[in-house]
Amino acid sequence: MSAGGDLAGIQSFLFCPTPRAWVTWALQNPQILLVDHANCEKKAASTALNLMYRYVDHHRLLSKLSRLAREELRHFEQVIAIMKARGVHYPQLSASRYAAALRQQVRTHEPARMVDTLLIGAIIEARSCERFAVLAPELDTQLGAFYHSLLQSEARHFGDYLKLAVEVSSKAEVDGRLPVLLACERELIEARDSEFRFHSGVPSTS
Repeated sequence: MSAGGDLAGIQSFLFCPTPRAWVTWALQNPQILLVDHANCEKKAASTALNLMYRYVDHHRLLSKLSRLAREELRHFEQVIAIMKARGVHYPQLSASRYAAALRQQVRTHEPARMVDTLLIGAIIEARSCERFAVLAPELDTQLGAFYHSLLQSEARHFGDYLKLAVEVSSKAEVDGRLPVLLACERELIEARDSEFRFHSGVPSTS
C-alpha cells in the first residue's frame, strides 16, 4: 500500500486532525521540534523493547517489535545527524503529558494490559504519522523530504501494533476498547499546553 493510502486510513482512524495552531507552534520552534522528535524515536524503540521483555511467549510480537525497534533507532540516528548538521544542541527536555496520560488508561490485569499497551502504541504511531504528513509540506526541502520519507514506516508501525492487539485478544475487544482510548487522545491533542512538544496540544496563548 502506498504512503498516501496508509495516511488516508490513519486520518480516518484518529478522532481529530492536528489543529492548525499546533502546526504554527511547531514552525516557530524548529529546534525543539527536532530535539523532541529525537526523544520520541528513542521512546518508541524503548516501548517496543519493553514489550519484548514482558511478553516473551508471543513469537509474532517479538518478531514484529524487534524490527520496529531497529527502525525507530535508525530514525533516531537520522534525526541526530540532521541536528548535528544544523548545529542544534541536544538538551534535556521534559516529556509532554501525551504518552503518560494515554498510559494512565491502561488496565492493570492481563491480558487487558497487553491489549491496551499495543493499542496505545498504534495510536501514538498513527498520530506521529499524521503530524509528519502535516508538517512535511511546510518545512525546508531537506527536512520536509525526511519527514515525508517516514510516513510509510510509521504507518506500518501503526498497522503492526493494531494487528498484534487483535491477535492477542479479538477484533471485538479491540473495536470496543479503541473508542475509549481514541477519545482520550483527542482530548490531549485539542487541549492547551504551555510547552511545545511533538505530541503537545495547542499553545495555551492561542
